[in-house]
Amino acid sequence: MNAEAAERLFALEVFAKRNLVIVRGRGAEVWDAKGRRYLDCVAGIGVAGVGHANEAVAEALAAQARVLVACAGVFYNDRRAALLRKLVEIAPPGLARAFLCNSGAEAVEAALKFARLHTGRAKVVAAMRGFHGRTMGALSATHKKAYRDGFGPLVPGFSFVPFNDPAKLRGAVDDGVAAVVLEPVQGEGGVRPAEPGYLRAAREACDESGALLVFDEVQTGFCRTGRMFACERHGVIPDMLCLAKGIAGGVPMAAVLCRDGLRVPPGKHGTTFGGNPLACAAALAAIAFMEERRLAERAEELGARFRDRFERRLPARVRQVRQAGLMIGVELRERCGPFLSALADRGVLALSAGPTVLRLLPPLVATEEQIDEVAEALQAVLA
Repeated sequence: MNAEAAERLFALEVFAKRNLVIVRGRGAEVWDAKGRRYLDCVAGIGVAGVGHANEAVAEALAAQARVLVACAGVFYNDRRAALLRKLVEIAPPGLARAFLCNSGAEAVEAALKFARLHTGRAKVVAAMRGFHGRTMGALSATHKKAYRDGFGPLVPGFSFVPFNDPAKLRGAVDDGVAAVVLEPVQGEGGVRPAEPGYLRAAREACDESGALLVFDEVQTGFCRTGRMFACERHGVIPDMLCLAKGIAGGVPMAAVLCRDGLRVPPGKHGTTFGGNPLACAAALAAIAFMEERRLAERAEELGARFRDRFERRLPARVRQVRQAGLMIGVELRERCGPFLSALADRGVLALSAGPTVLRLLPPLVATEEQIDEVAEALQAVLA
């Protein structure tokens, strides 16, 4: 039985599958079961920032697997300690402690719990078009009706304001709000960057009301937008920073970075697999690779290169290009689904971000020639 038949028979079909069996990857490329090569602008939905089959990550995993894979959080551990220290070193100033977990949704769930516990308040303000995960708390902070339908009642206390509207945000944040949760660049919502001053307005509103500011950088973190963290572009430091995806080179891992002074008493939260030595070793290797190869600068340069090449012959059906580093959204004047298939036929794998937005999240180790190839393929299928 081949992979496609086995998944069709045994998997709970929560994904709308594409007719491809991906079996191997290297750098910014993947190959299917028939041996065809693709440029991967899906990258595990932004996970493979340091590239597929990264040798540094693979070696760290193999070495750690021979030493210790699991270690409960009730014990100290050398790899966990090293990663915690590294995360605080690279974090925006003031984020001095971290909670390690396994996925972006878990990081958001933890931040919501920590905010309610710390403030003694219940309300949470989030942005329209925002996406924060599919578990019950993270889903309650997620705006899109299609994601929420069928799962009610969701967690009470959540409200939504328009993204990039400082006045509406200020009006929603009062002394009953525990947290304001925002993405510096909305990913699933169409690759929409925060406008200048918006995150600053959120910081001021939280400071005035006593609410905590939470940035969801699950997709934007770890060099994706041309900075280690996207909030650095705005000079705004949150009270909590939710991270996942690119943190460990493809190994499931996440973290919540918390400002100094925010404490969670023992027993109030926990995780079985979070901060296990295997994932910590992978994250340490991945972050070291990002720093050594200057992948934030690389993402900035390659993103600008893509935009320059693509906009030289901008197809008429393109409404707008939105881009921060190698987080790229191409908004069309029509539905993007057929063009995803046409791109795959030309050897480029891409995502949607809503019905009319093509999303490109290539590995940050892509070459200039590969970025040019993506731009040319996109121009061809949209012409």
